[in-house]
Amino acid sequence: MSSKWTESDVPDQSGRLAIVTGANSGLGYETARVLAGAGATVVLAVRNTDKGEAAAAKIRELHPNAQLSVRRLDLSSLDSVRASADQLGAEHPRIDLLINNAGLMYTPSRELTADGFEMQFGTNHLGHFALTGLLLPNLLPVRGSRVVVVSSMAHNIRAAIHFDNLAWEHGYDRIAAYGQSKLANLMFAYELSRKLAAADAETIAVAAHPGMSDTELFRELPFPVSLGFKLTAPLIAQKAADGALPTLRAATDPNAVSGDYYGPAGLGEVKGPPRRVRSSRQSRDEDIAARLWTVSEELTGVSYPV
Repeated sequence: MSSKWTESDVPDQSGRLAIVTGANSGLGYETARVLAGAGATVVLAVRNTDKGEAAAAKIRELHPNAQLSVRRLDLSSLDSVRASADQLGAEHPRIDLLINNAGLMYTPSRELTADGFEMQFGTNHLGHFALTGLLLPNLLPVRGSRVVVVSSMAHNIRAAIHFDNLAWEHGYDRIAAYGQSKLANLMFAYELSRKLAAADAETIAVAAHPGMSDTELFRELPFPVSLGFKLTAPLIAQKAADGALPTLRAATDPNAVSGDYYGPAGLGEVKGPPRRVRSSRQSRDEDIAARLWTVSEELTGVSYPV
C-alpha cells in the first residue's frame, strides 16, 4: 500500500455486508460510496429515508452495479433503534462491518431524546451503544468482522463523562456536551475492544476521527465561529471524501487491530492522509470506561453477548 493511504487502497469488499449509520450525507455518504464501489453490499441506515434514497441514487450513478439498500434508523429513539436492529438482523444474518458514523454536533439549546437523554449523548453514544449490542450476535461468528466507531478531536475539548449530570440538567454547555459524547464514543470502542479480546471473538472494534472536515455537522457551530469556519474552510478543512478516509482505513485495512484509532496525519490531526493516532489519556482510562459501559447498559436496557 502507498505511504499516503487513499481510496484506492481499500481492498476488494465483494461478499461483505456493511451497515453505515448516517450515510445520506457527509462522511457517512463518502464511506458508503467507497465501500459500494469496492464491491460491498451497503445498508444506508438513516433517519430520513428520502434523503437516504437520494444518496443511494447518487452512488448508483457512480457505480451502476452497487448493491445498496436504505433502512430507517433514528438513533435518538431506543424504540427506533430496536426496530431497526430487529429488521437489519433478520435481513442480514451475517454482518461484516458496522460503522457507527451518524451524529449531532453543538445543538444550540438543551434538547432531549425520546427517552429523556441529552440529545448529543443520547444520539451519538447511547443510540450507537444500543444498536451495536443488538447487532453484535450477527457480527461475532463472522471472521474479520469489525465495529468502527467515529469519534472526534472534540473528545479532548472540555470533555469529561459527567456521571452526575449526563443529561445536562444543570448548566448546559453545548461544546462540553458534544465533547462528552465523543469521549464516550472512544471509551465505548476501547472497552468493546477489550471485551471482544477477552472473549476470543472474531470481531474487532476500531475507532476513527475525521479531523476537521467540511460537512453539514458544522452548521451548528456557534456564531461567529460558524462564519469564520465558512470563510476559512477551504484553507483549514479537508473535503468530506478525505475526512472519511480514517473511517475507511479503520474498516478495511488488513493490518488494523482491535483498539486502533485512526485520524489524519497532518499537523494537529486536522487534515491529511489517515494513520494510527493516539487519543487523550482520559479516553484510555479503563475504570471510567467500565463505569460508562455499566451505565450505558442500564440506560439502554441492552446487554452485550460478550
